[in-house]
Amino acid sequence: MRKSLALVSLAVTSMVALAFLIPLALVVRQLAENRALADAERQAGALTPVLVITADPATVEQAVASTGGRVAVHLAEGGVVGSEVKSTAAQLRTAREDGRAFSEAVPDGWVHMQPVVLDRGRVAVVEAFVPEDELSRGVTAAWLALSGVALSLVLASVLVADRLGARVVKAAKALADGARRMEQGELASRVTPTGPPELLDAAGAFNRMADRIGQLMAAEREVLADLSHRLRTPLTALRLDSETLGADNNANRVRQAVHALEREVNELIRAARRELDDPAGGRCDAAQVVHDRLVFWSALADDQQRRWNMRGTERSAFVPLTRTDLAAAMDVVLGNIFRHTPEGVGFVVALFHQPDRVVIVIEDAGPGIADLEAALRRGSSSAGSTGLGLDIARRAAESTGGSLVVDRGPLGGTRVQLRLTRVPEPPG
Repeated sequence: MRKSLALVSLAVTSMVALAFLIPLALVVRQLAENRALADAERQAGALTPVLVITADPATVEQAVASTGGRVAVHLAEGGVVGSEVKSTAAQLRTAREDGRAFSEAVPDGWVHMQPVVLDRGRVAVVEAFVPEDELSRGVTAAWLALSGVALSLVLASVLVADRLGARVVKAAKALADGARRMEQGELASRVTPTGPPELLDAAGAFNRMADRIGQLMAAEREVLADLSHRLRTPLTALRLDSETLGADNNANRVRQAVHALEREVNELIRAARRELDDPAGGRCDAAQVVHDRLVFWSALADDQQRRWNMRGTERSAFVPLTRTDLAAAMDVVLGNIFRHTPEGVGFVVALFHQPDRVVIVIEDAGPGIADLEAALRRGSSSAGSTGLGLDIARRAAESTGGSLVVDRGPLGGTRVQLRLTRVPEPPG
């Protein structure tokens, strides 16, 4: 926009400058010619009184010398006083016979013929010569001055347009930067309204929209925390009931599951509160989350005689997700393996470290998914489930700027790849 405004200003100002510059240049040249011819007429007219008084060649020559110009006198009796004779015989005859003054072009310039009528019908002619360079004296300097003024006006208009465009562009860039920060999850991002009234209004609308989004997110987190808190009452009753089941292995497994469920509910409440206190601070160590979820699911995997393997969790890999969100995505994918594959089917979970992202690969040796496109469609399921599991994982991946890829892996079953954007490790 800034460049376009400068180009438009350059084009418009240049056309206006040319519209005035060309006529002014022609007028300046015409004025210079008129001035030179007027000087020649004045010099010729200065000799008229002398010729009326006397026809003495010496006196006339002295008068010619006093004019300081290129003047010659054609005497009535014949002969010429002065050396600057440029007129032709026809021009001299016209001046004598017609008795009128005129100016005509000659090869090196112009001549002004001034007849002087004396007594007894005699006619003397005063010739004033104007050379070509005298006709254009001062024209070049005037043209350069006019061109300089025109160029200065054009440059000044371009500079003013550039400053105005920079003001508009700066305000537009600030608005775009604010929107980009919002896209990256900085819900506290706001812009300072600057620029023309239209951009001021747009910046105000952006800030109001950001405030509204923050309010909605806070309300959503409050609802999540409240709902999670309401689960504590039935969980407490379930835990108390599980304590009465006895001491066999099945009872212990039920108690462990109840305790794990209680921990998850508490984690949901803490995560919701943490989001309310620090909306822009949601990040977690993906390696730690993957390790913890495999530890959680390993008991059930061992009970169902499923062989499993975990790789790549030895070093940290931070992603812009809360621990709860990533754990939920892991649980829905791992839960699908236990829900939709026969007992004894093994699986592998691997975490790959890349410079700009983290890839979590979960692969099983089951029969695989027949319709991959339908499996990724929200609410669609061919196995009687809600059809929301993979959609939850997909939304978690896309919230980081990544993606979810589901295909068939080397083990023959389903392979799910959670591609998450990597973020720097927090200080400390």
